[in-house]
Amino acid sequence: MKRFCLALDLKDDPELIKEYEAWHAPGKGWPEVRQNDLAAGVLDLQIYRTGNRMFMILETDDDFTFEKKAELDAGNPHVQDWEKLMWKFQQPLPNAKPGEKWVLMEQIFQFEK
Repeated sequence: MKRFCLALDLKDDPELIKEYEAWHAPGKGWPEVRQNDLAAGVLDLQIYRTGNRMFMILETDDDFTFEKKAELDAGNPHVQDWEKLMWKFQQPLPNAKPGEKWVLMEQIFQFEK
């Protein structure tokens, strides 16, 4: 299993943040998007928020690649519609590359056992 951590900001608007969270409430996600993630090798996906900053934990199978996921996403109109809808609420991090949404975070510490 692989684990990736990513970050993204929401627009700093309480009403938009409330609406964004409503789209992510249990049972509200689009099943076609979830199915696409599963096909890409995503085993678990969790999003946390503080203020307008979001943090995603993505756990995948060992064969997962972001390139494979991007290819599946690009070929799925439901995923494209979802991403377009979500962009209403999201804004790139200050250090994001042009066109980049979720930014992959670098692990800098691990608890020593």
